Amino acid sequence: MQSRYNAAEIEPKWQARWQQMDLFTTRTGSDATKFYCLDMYPYPSGELHMGHMRNYILGDVLARHKTMTGFNVLHPMGWDALGLPSELAAVKNQMHPREWTLNCISRMREQFDRLGISYDWSREVNTCLPEYYRWDQWFFLKFFEKGLAYRALAPVNWCPSCETVLANEQVIQGACERCDTPVVRKELEQWFYRITAYADRLLEDLSSLTEWPERVLAMQRNWIGRSQGVRIKFAVGGRNEFIDCFTTRADTLFGATFVVLAPENPLTMDLARRAGKEAQLTTFISRCRSQAAALRAGEEIQKEGIFLDAYAVNPANGKRIPIWTANYVLMEYGTGAIMAVPAHDQRDLEFARQYDLPVRIVIQPEGEELTEGSLTEAHVGEGVMVNSGQFSGVPSEKGKDAVADFLESKGAGEREVQYRLRDWCISRQKYWGAPIPIVYCDQCGIVPVPEDQLPVLLPSGADLTSKGAAPLASDPTFLHTTCPRCRRPARRETDTMGTFVYSSWYYLRFASPHCNDAPFDRDAVRHWLPVDKYVGGIEHAILHLLYARFFTKAFSDLGLVDFQEPFRNLFTQGMIYRHGAKMSKSKGNVVTPDEICDKFGADTARLFILFLGPPEQDTEWSDQGIEGCHRFLNRLWRLAYDLLSSKEGQVRYVPSWREEIAKAQFSAEAKELRRKVHQTIRKVATDIEQRMHFNTAISSLMELTNSAVSFLDRSQGLPANPGDSLVLSEAIHNLVLMLSPFAPHVADEIWESLGQEGSTYRQPFPKWEESLTVEEMWTIVVQVDGRFRDRLEVPAGTDTEDIRQSALNLPRVQRHTQGKAIRQVIVVPPKLVNVVTGNRTA
Repeated sequence: MQSRYNAAEIEPKWQARWQQMDLFTTRTGSDATKFYCLDMYPYPSGELHMGHMRNYILGDVLARHKTMTGFNVLHPMGWDALGLPSELAAVKNQMHPREWTLNCISRMREQFDRLGISYDWSREVNTCLPEYYRWDQWFFLKFFEKGLAYRALAPVNWCPSCETVLANEQVIQGACERCDTPVVRKELEQWFYRITAYADRLLEDLSSLTEWPERVLAMQRNWIGRSQGVRIKFAVGGRNEFIDCFTTRADTLFGATFVVLAPENPLTMDLARRAGKEAQLTTFISRCRSQAAALRAGEEIQKEGIFLDAYAVNPANGKRIPIWTANYVLMEYGTGAIMAVPAHDQRDLEFARQYDLPVRIVIQPEGEELTEGSLTEAHVGEGVMVNSGQFSGVPSEKGKDAVADFLESKGAGEREVQYRLRDWCISRQKYWGAPIPIVYCDQCGIVPVPEDQLPVLLPSGADLTSKGAAPLASDPTFLHTTCPRCRRPARRETDTMGTFVYSSWYYLRFASPHCNDAPFDRDAVRHWLPVDKYVGGIEHAILHLLYARFFTKAFSDLGLVDFQEPFRNLFTQGMIYRHGAKMSKSKGNVVTPDEICDKFGADTARLFILFLGPPEQDTEWSDQGIEGCHRFLNRLWRLAYDLLSSKEGQVRYVPSWREEIAKAQFSAEAKELRRKVHQTIRKVATDIEQRMHFNTAISSLMELTNSAVSFLDRSQGLPANPGDSLVLSEAIHNLVLMLSPFAPHVADEIWESLGQEGSTYRQPFPKWEESLTVEEMWTIVVQVDGRFRDRLEVPAGTDTEDIRQSALNLPRVQRHTQGKAIRQVIVVPPKLVNVVTGNRTA
């Protein structure tokens, strides 16, 4: 063993040896309990930085630990290789997306391997290869057969810069999440997946996800947005038609002082024509369509509207109320019309104040007296109904049902459930995606491509820089085809599927990635799925995770899988910040794995990213922390070197430490070291398995290393006493095995230097003996009125009352309590006693 720790020599050696040993290939036919550990796979659109690597190193520690504790672990990796990010990067670098993507994959795989991530590369999945996206097209056909895929003219979010449609979830504060360009609204024929058909199941089954973060569950509940209310009919004055308005607050109906139509509502233009305001409305609609749906629905938007010179009738009291159109009402939400109750809805109140419309209070909060003229904020809570005819004096919660009954008895409304969730638009007007397998025939209409003609391949001759049309339309060899039914000339669909389609089922493909006659082998899926631990970012809480849940339920209905939820346990890691901003290329604050590996080594990089703090929390990068982790590995290395070079004895491995050490005699110092070893084993195992608090686990390993170094220093070499030597041997062997999931290269090198064969990856993780973890004595801090006064030594397990009395008998405590009334003695074994006296100030 060399005297100096040299990561540059150790790490390539072990990475090559692991590959030769085929160490990380998943075992088939094993009787061991399965554990499917999955990291959210990356977009291969460039290089990875350390902010990315936190996700993958977290998953790797868990996978390695599970393997060492006897599980048969599936730990695969693949590439989310289709979609807009890769295409934009390729065009920018003047390369074909396929070439760009494959180059990125090669580079990123090198980065994974250099960090020692234990992926089973024999199961690698790449979504841009035809053997994968063939099955995306196959799923589309199955969904089409079941009515879950359909084409419709609909208002969509359009990014003028990326020149493609965006799902609602990809619009952040009115801008494209990718390029920050303001999003506009367009009417386009698009393909949709009918995710709303699963709204109830997606919502109800959240209760079964007991091992998901509550934050993620709340985000999904909010996005699905189930609302129970009443659809109310407002008769249009002088016309034989009605405006339907959905509300969850039927108790506020008497306070409706106007009705607002969405600008895109067909009735809006009809009423505008009658009022001679067609030109004004056309200009207004154009301005509204330039704003994204999320922006128009937001609280901050400046409210604008046009009075349509028409009136509706409030069915509660028969009063005429004006009909307006306004930018804050959207056609695709609810019914495209709202009853405006300005006293009890903030957006309605702002609109009413701007256009001098009536404000009528119909819910008074308990203990307050609101007045209409002074109202600056809408009262949106509960209270008592007022100014509401026969319902005045009724509590508002009861009033909801009472008014609903009244409306239903008159035929003026009916109870209804609505959802915020909208169907998933999968069409994209870009090249780098799976072609939607549809043919348009003048004779037969919309015709699905037969399954035996899949995959529909991406054409090589498409112009990726074409403006105003989907790139696939620029290649005539792709565009023009033959109708599968009538054999007449036809044209292909030129839209491709959006990015999130491919990631909605990739976790299933890993179970049998080389299956050629089906998307996955059902027996393999039955064995490995659901995923036992899924590790990834909180930013995927709505998009990816919701779509994956939808796919799984649809697959279950198609008879493809026999479970309802894809991910049993979800762990969402925090972001890494540097110089106060999220680590990203655009901010110029990234640290690459290569930088750290070149200077300190991969094991230091792994330890540091784990040592930053609790992994579920955001954290700030610290260059000083890297050096601290490197010093720890050097200290551990020196400990092993000093042990192995000692002349007084020999470090040896004992398969059963308990039996061997039970026969030996050893010093009190050795006994304390052994207790520290078993306490550390328990701490590290608990931190990994129950909390994933790897930072505190590493801290415990550092403490144990310090204890072993101190013990060795006191012995001035390997102890001559065989019992002490055996305890020290147990300490170093267990320390190396516990370190293995975190810093596998140095662990394997020390393991080999200790005379062991193979890799620590195939060794059992140490087990602690509970009896050895118990402290023989407790050292308890004793305070008087919160100030330190003495320490108390008592046998471990001492009764609370005995600790209390012993503390009060300490001379220093008696000196500081003399003449004072003792109000309370707080005992917190095994750490603290605080004596609170009568003259203590608050």
